[in-house]
Amino acid sequence: MTDSQPRVAADAPTPSHTAREASTSAADRPLVSMLVIAYNQAQQIGDAVRSALAQTYEPLEIIVSDDASSDATFAAIETALAGYDGPHRVIARRNTENQGISAHLSQLAQLARGELLFVAAGDDMSAPERCARVVDCWLAHDRRPDLIATDLADMDEAGHVHERVSPTELDGYRSFDDWLAQRPWLIGAAHTWSRRMVERFGPMLPGAAAEDQIMVLRAILSGGAISLREPLVRYRRGGLSRKRRYKSVDELIARMRQSNRYGLAELAQLQRDAEIAGVGERMRAAMAPKLAREQFIHAMFEAGSSGERIGLMMRSSGVKLGLRIRIFLYASCPAVYAPGIWLKRVVRGERS
Repeated sequence: MTDSQPRVAADAPTPSHTAREASTSAADRPLVSMLVIAYNQAQQIGDAVRSALAQTYEPLEIIVSDDASSDATFAAIETALAGYDGPHRVIARRNTENQGISAHLSQLAQLARGELLFVAAGDDMSAPERCARVVDCWLAHDRRPDLIATDLADMDEAGHVHERVSPTELDGYRSFDDWLAQRPWLIGAAHTWSRRMVERFGPMLPGAAAEDQIMVLRAILSGGAISLREPLVRYRRGGLSRKRRYKSVDELIARMRQSNRYGLAELAQLQRDAEIAGVGERMRAAMAPKLAREQFIHAMFEAGSSGERIGLMMRSSGVKLGLRIRIFLYASCPAVYAPGIWLKRVVRGERS
């Protein structure tokens, strides 16, 4: 469930203002929306919100949404928005139950009114010209692309900017065959989607860990995806996307099971989107090995006895033997991995 009374910090332009601009700029300056999503990011969300408010582009709608954080994230959002009287229409809202990234973004996409939807993570910062530069790029391509990905600037936890981060060039992905040949490396926090693509494919299924691969495939299957080689997002190290370090085998296994759930959810979404685009059979064939792996992992952890797990190992010939043995050990006798995790902790401690 969600907060049914979103708070509006600054409303839309007055009718007279809208009418005055309509004749000169409506066609060239589409309304766009920035979707700022946050979860347990009380220390960082203020910077993300302020960077959204500082956007030079108009007309802009900003939706800041807290996904049922257990910390003071929403209070920090309200503090960052307090007293704002700028030109952008701003909505602050929060979920009463955690939705996860894919469902959360789908919620906001349905609420948003813009022709372009900018994704903004709660621990990152957008350059003031981000929206303006992406809109310029979109218009220069005759509004054809359904996704535009920009470069990023690596930012440490203190806010200092370091090297440039350049994800895979998307301009060369012109067909489903290109995507099948090599899935791109992506960072969804620097992506912008077209509304028409969201409407064509509908809301994302809940449960996926990230939306980046899903939305890029959708774009490739429709109007296309392109890259804008400008570092318009400051990508914070140590955020929710940081590499995990495990203190125990139980923690590692819990993360493995979570990743397995994410993997199954993403595969289900990719298959559904491929069906909508008319390439369902090809997707099913291409993803069969990965689906077999994920289903094996899920079944192994769900099995109630060692006998069931041994049976799964014998029957799952389509999964590599090394993976079968490794997952069997994790599920049946995880203690064998405890010394390795302890040793890694010792080594990390010595290095630090």
